[in-house]
Amino acid sequence: MIERYSLPEISKIWSQENKYRIWLEVELAVCTAYHEVGKIPDTSFEEIIRNAKFNVNEIEKIEQLTRHDVIAFLTNVAEYVGENSRYIHLGLTSSDIVDTSFSLILRQALNLILKKTEILKESLRKQALRYKFTPMMGRTHGMHAEPITLGFKFLIFYEEIKRAEERIKKAVASASLGKLSGAVGTYANIPPEIEKIALDRLDLRAILSNQIIQRDVYADAFYSLASLGASCEKIALEIRHLMRTEVSELEEPFAPGQKGSSAMPHKKNPIVSENICGLSRILRSNLIASIENIPLWHERDISHSSVERIIGPDSTILAYYILDRLTYLIENIVVNKNKMISNIGLTNGVIFSQKVLLALVNKGILREDAYKIVQKLAHESIQTGVNFESLLKKDAIVLKSLTLDEIENTFDINYYYKYINYIFDRSDVV
Repeated sequence: MIERYSLPEISKIWSQENKYRIWLEVELAVCTAYHEVGKIPDTSFEEIIRNAKFNVNEIEKIEQLTRHDVIAFLTNVAEYVGENSRYIHLGLTSSDIVDTSFSLILRQALNLILKKTEILKESLRKQALRYKFTPMMGRTHGMHAEPITLGFKFLIFYEEIKRAEERIKKAVASASLGKLSGAVGTYANIPPEIEKIALDRLDLRAILSNQIIQRDVYADAFYSLASLGASCEKIALEIRHLMRTEVSELEEPFAPGQKGSSAMPHKKNPIVSENICGLSRILRSNLIASIENIPLWHERDISHSSVERIIGPDSTILAYYILDRLTYLIENIVVNKNKMISNIGLTNGVIFSQKVLLALVNKGILREDAYKIVQKLAHESIQTGVNFESLLKKDAIVLKSLTLDEIENTFDINYYYKYINYIFDRSDVV
């Protein structure tokens, strides 16, 4: 059993080093476009490609003076390129570079999250098949309803994560947009053909914009992360409920040497699940922030920028971490099958009430009348602790319609599992 905390890969995506690398990639894509249309001479273009680089520390020093990150970046690149730097950033505004790069960086992060989502999905698939016919109690409103299987529960989770995966894929497509159209988006100082050539090289699509890419585009991505987090929280919350002392059907893995409480040595707490539930709240709150970024003044203001510098890395890194923790949890979950069976019998058979109801209806009793009969005996069983089947076998009205064998047959738990194979066949888990 190995716990994974594999965050460095996605953390590096949001590093200053990677940000400036992507900025340079966008600038060079524009230079390439200008070169293709004959605006930059061959020798100058070759020197730009050969010499263009940056130094993060130097940029930070320059920015202390300029108080403008893009200008500091361009100044630093120009120091390496020399006089040919006059061809860099031609007709562009800062947001051309920043927004187009944000799309590329966000896409990198979302693609890493997709890989993690695939791993979680596979873990859920395996557990669904492993526990396909493991009986457990189904609950509605927190109360015993009718029997299900643990595999069925995992299958529901698997299908939900599949849908979350599809939303992230759509978010990747939605975020794969760039903008290289100048100060207010009118192409006054940069021809549309330059944008097309450059964005094609970056595998991005152009979007009608003013000075910035419109923020509803990125809200799609933050929604996909928030909904993914909510689905992960749903799974974690279920594990928390099933781990409660009174239920005790599932347990989080407990590593050698692990401690649950500083005061109570007996404690095993659902800390991983609780961690997931808490962090998912941040993903949802960041979604609100991304939606608040949509309305801006006129052709743009800067109020969205500071927000995205926080929610971009925070949401993607948190989603990645949540997926990592939940996958660890699913792969190492402890299943108490005996407790599941014990809990099924906890209510003395009243969970078979619908089957008894239908048996009486099939004998010709009006449904309303049958419901009253079954409800009365079921509630008596709950209140007195007397087995529901025994009460049915002693009830004169019931015995007028059902034989003792017919009553006994209504308490066959396998009845509830006759379509489990059908349900699994509807999915792609096999």
